[in-house]
Amino acid sequence: MDNHTSFNPRETAGKIITCNAAVVRGPKQPFVLERIQVDPPKKMEVRIKILYTSICHTDLSCWKGENEAQRAFPRILGHEAVGVVESVGEGVTDVKEGDHVIPIFNGECGDCIYCQKGTTNLCGKFRVNPLKSVMANDGKCRFSSKDGEPIYHFLNTSTFTEYSVLDSACVVKIDPKSPLKKMSLLSCGVSTGVGAAWKAADVQAGSSVAVFGLGTLGLAAAEGARARGASKIIGVDINPDKFDKGRTIGITDFVNPKDSSKPVHEGNEWWRRRLQLRMRRKLGILREAFLSTHDGWGKTVLVGIYPSPKLLPIHPMELFDGRTITGTIFGDVKGKTQLPDLARDCLQGVVNLDGFITHELPFHKINEAFGLLTDGKALRCLLHL
Repeated sequence: MDNHTSFNPRETAGKIITCNAAVVRGPKQPFVLERIQVDPPKKMEVRIKILYTSICHTDLSCWKGENEAQRAFPRILGHEAVGVVESVGEGVTDVKEGDHVIPIFNGECGDCIYCQKGTTNLCGKFRVNPLKSVMANDGKCRFSSKDGEPIYHFLNTSTFTEYSVLDSACVVKIDPKSPLKKMSLLSCGVSTGVGAAWKAADVQAGSSVAVFGLGTLGLAAAEGARARGASKIIGVDINPDKFDKGRTIGITDFVNPKDSSKPVHEGNEWWRRRLQLRMRRKLGILREAFLSTHDGWGKTVLVGIYPSPKLLPIHPMELFDGRTITGTIFGDVKGKTQLPDLARDCLQGVVNLDGFITHELPFHKINEAFGLLTDGKALRCLLHL
């Protein structure tokens, strides 16, 4: 357990907390470390002290203004972290002061028709919503500047701050003996990738899998496929520098589309006839991914954010060959009920988290951390608060 949880909730419970946060006031503007005020949690809310947070490509795309999520300013981004409960609001019973927790952007209330159904991890009230910028309880912010200016929330979480307030549906309790740095990966990237392989694609032993894009999500999908016993895992990326990292994850073969003038699915008969699963992130190669799967049963799983308004480049008749295509949010993992099992699998070595955190920096160097991700030099840069 990381010795990084020293604070006294008895001095802060029920009171406004003044702390540091990285606030962004517009697309592509630098993050500014500001002193903000964080209100106490209201009914069915939890206030947590963030211990570690990292940067995901979703944070990066929103910061760039690539989608509609960045309409509300000023804002506290961040959604991948680990922390400790400082205090809870009325009605919260599943976590308490001092519990170690993971914030999740795709919440689970446990009561709605979606949560009660075993075939989806969406929630009627707390599913991921990039446009949501206030709390569900009263439609207001829990963050404000020293002058009282509201500061908006992001993806149900807002982790680029020393303290954050979340709906209790978006907080998952973890084993206090867990390595907290690694557990932060389960807030988004690793859970999404592994879940895409295990749940959305249901990879079986002996399957053949290809992963398009060897970032954190892609490598996590490859790790999930390896853990399931896939016999062949092909990594596809235009950056050959990522291949060494892929080998450590268990990827067996690599393809750089730049090395051939032919489309990937036409370059090799094996691709056209034998591939069973394809995971990719960028819309421009979606068709290649789809056509590379085996006719009759091949499955394409989409993960990540797609800011492009373009429609899927697939002819309807191509769906009659038995190939399927689906998207997944959070790897189809139900956050509160299933994420603890994934955390246990990680602790037991079923899923290997080593290597995903490539850099560590103090919180005040958040702009430098964003630069590392922008330049493709980092998988996950962990920020210490």
